Amino acid sequence: MNKNYFSSEVDLGSGKSLTIAGPLAPDTIRELEFHHELVAFRTPAEQKTALIEISELPEGRIIGAIDGNTLVGYITFHYPDPFERWAEGNMDDLLELGAIEVSKEYRAFGLAKKMMKIAFMDPEMDNFIVISTEYYWHWDLKNTGLSVWDYRKIMEKIMSSVGMEYFATDDPEICSHPANLLMARIGPNVPMESMETFDNLRFKNRHMF
Repeated sequence: MNKNYFSSEVDLGSGKSLTIAGPLAPDTIRELEFHHELVAFRTPAEQKTALIEISELPEGRIIGAIDGNTLVGYITFHYPDPFERWAEGNMDDLLELGAIEVSKEYRAFGLAKKMMKIAFMDPEMDNFIVISTEYYWHWDLKNTGLSVWDYRKIMEKIMSSVGMEYFATDDPEICSHPANLLMARIGPNVPMESMETFDNLRFKNRHMF
């Protein structure tokens, strides 16, 4: 699976800048320090180990925001977890945006949207259906002070910036709260057969009635 590397500089003001780049190689991630505020999913040390493991997967992609030698934000892409319904189609052309996180100190610079832009600069992504399952319990409501609905609007804006759209589904976890949602980008090179498989995964219970 081809992984074409892209990078861009972000001006932080006062003569400072950081780099957004990826997909990052495992050795690159090993050499980076992880910002102490990257704790949304696990400790920074544990998250570093997880990102290295994802980057070593044939399909795994890590896009990072790097200030000097410190990772301050990242996005992960990989095949869906085998226990999720999205893996049941055994699709080689369906990727999941597994996590997106930016250190609180850097959230004023629009890094999430900029990392998404870098990720989808790679024409290889046009060969995939890329999904994002958004659950409100993963959102940093405490530190942002936002309601679930305002946070959802932010996530929709970030995802839609690269052409991801809302898709309905009967997935129980997504249906468990009205703020949860499934978003996806169907690449222009994705065959009709894969689109049909994705539709069947979205609605597994429609033939029960």
